[in-house]
Amino acid sequence: MRAEIVKINCDDPEMSLVKYAADQIRAGEVLGMPTDTFYGLAADPFNLRAVDRVYDIKTRSRHKPLSLLIESVDQAEELAKPLPEEFYLLARRFWPGPLTIIVKAGSRLPLKVTANTGNVALRVPNARIPLAVVTAAAIPITATSANLSGASECTSANQVRDQLHGRISIIVDGGPSPRDVASTIVDLSDEDARWRIIRAGAIPADDISGFFA
Repeated sequence: MRAEIVKINCDDPEMSLVKYAADQIRAGEVLGMPTDTFYGLAADPFNLRAVDRVYDIKTRSRHKPLSLLIESVDQAEELAKPLPEEFYLLARRFWPGPLTIIVKAGSRLPLKVTANTGNVALRVPNARIPLAVVTAAAIPITATSANLSGASECTSANQVRDQLHGRISIIVDGGPSPRDVASTIVDLSDEDARWRIIRAGAIPADDISGFFA
């Protein structure tokens, strides 16, 4: 399978191409796509066949949940149970941007996406292409990195094509990634702990700790 490369301008995404990408996702395809960190695998989280494809493409353990890109706090409220105050404080301060927030998942999300953890990881990216695609598709999209599990993350469409050769049919080329470090992950799902950093990344841990101090 030779991947179709769809070049989209990262500064001013062409809406016809954005709509094409969104339509492909809604039709059940899994796309390689730029985010504000590494390239990711974009799929419809409500399409269980597409979710299975994401795990197959990455050779990812199905015990590991998939993070989601969303367009707004309003969309987060549709996917999660009543959100804690800390969520709104973090979102107001760091979104859009490379902060992934883990919260309790709502009943609407398939168990395959949450890997039966009861939690979901959400992020509003600070990049125009993924935001435009999420908006055009009118659904959240998966955001797990577009690489084989255990292999290095990809910062360009060519790297995605070379690493996932034959596994993926469409790659959106939005140029090189704006950064080469993963998003910071903060877990708000434990009511007793309130918050904890479970992966240091693009937002320094000190910024998060200082924010809550």
